[in-house]
Parts: sequence; C-alpha cells; structure tokens
Amino acid sequence: AKESGFATNGYGDRSPDGYSLLAAIIVEVVLTAFFVYVVLGVTDTPAPKGFAPLAIGLTLTVIHLISIPVDNTSVNPARSLAVAFYQNGAGPQVWVFVVFPLIGGVLGALIYGLLFGRSREMVS
Repeated sequence: AKESGFATNGYGDRSPDGYSLLAAIIVEVVLTAFFVYVVLGVTDTPAPKGFAPLAIGLTLTVIHLISIPVDNTSVNPARSLAVAFYQNGAGPQVWVFVVFPLIGGVLGALIYGLLFGRSREMVS
C-alpha cells in the first residue's frame, strides 16, 4: 500500500491513467455534485423510506468506478487529506481535492434546491 501511495489523489503523473488537472477538476465537481444531489433526493421527505442507504451506496460505487482511473476518486476532502501526506510529493496537489469537491457539493445542493425546493410559509 505504501508503494502505491495509499491511493493518493492526483493528476498528471500522479493520476492512475495520466489525466490532466482539468480532467480532475471536472470529475471532482460533477461527481460530487451528483452525489450530493442523490443524497438530498433519497433523504428528502417525499422519497420512499428505507431505500436511501442502497441508493447512496450504489451511487458512490459508480462514482468510484468512473473516477478511480482519472484521479483515484476524492468526492470527499477528508478522504483526500487522510492519505495525501503519507505519499511524498502529493501535498502540492491536495488543494484540488479539497476545493473542487466542496464546489461540487455546493453546486449539487443548489441544483437540488432549485429543482425541488419547496417554499416555506412562515407560521405567525
């Protein structure tokens, strides 16, 4: 595990398949936004009860299958920070895997809110 870098996130020569910084940014923003959107959707009041863990788990599995070849999958800044400092030289790239999943998370929440947000009437 130490020789492989503990699955440290990276782009360029640190990407499993050599993807660029732009590819890593796009993957992290889009997939994190999608993941947050799914989590909000399956845990919202009108969603069928009891299926949230299955939907969330399957979504996260698909996200990993898509993005492991690109940048070893972050979609979670804590996951990126946990392994970045065990691999020499990974520290300078870790900002990408903190900043862009956060942007993706906010984007996913905004999109869900715009599409399915319900106006709340003030109770007087």
